[in-house]
Amino acid sequence: MGDRVGILGGTFDPVHYGHLAAARGAAQVLKLDRLLLVPAGDPWQKGEAVKTPAEDRYAMTLLATAADDTLDSSRLEIDREGPSYTVDTLRALAEIPEYADAELFFVTGADALAGLPTWREYSELLDRATFVGVTRPGHELDVELPQGGGRIKLVTIPEVDISSTLIRRRLADGQQIDGLTTPEVISYIRKRGLYSGSAR
Repeated sequence: MGDRVGILGGTFDPVHYGHLAAARGAAQVLKLDRLLLVPAGDPWQKGEAVKTPAEDRYAMTLLATAADDTLDSSRLEIDREGPSYTVDTLRALAEIPEYADAELFFVTGADALAGLPTWREYSELLDRATFVGVTRPGHELDVELPQGGGRIKLVTIPEVDISSTLIRRRLADGQQIDGLTTPEVISYIRKRGLYSGSAR
């Protein structure tokens, strides 16, 4: 068996310290050799909500992970046309020689795991990766998790109370976002003039 590799998908619109804390926490708890942030190209569950170009969202994840030896960023979903389905991402990862023998862990919010049986090619998903739901200390899960033969698990990681929505609103209102995301991401947002148009 090769490396233990985690995958954290999301729109990352923009990436922030909450994402990075979840990624680092999951990497530590699961003893991962590497964790990839995978910005969604055309996220089928978000529809029209994502307005920021995929290239900008990818560039920000690249900047946010550059100084961390465990975290990395992947173009897998933004380079693929059509809706971003997790099964396609896992298949594509297996085609990359670097990850062909890796043990894969797909990291997501604990609540999202409840809907896992409705995801495309559910049985294949469990063949390809272990699905890990992140929950915060003391949080009672309101949903029942599907049985996954050990391929579905929960990990508890302290939550950083930051959201991409908060950052977008603050920028739309002309407020500062220092301390919410990395200085490199803030600089990129300013240079590109992102999120200044409307509160969304």
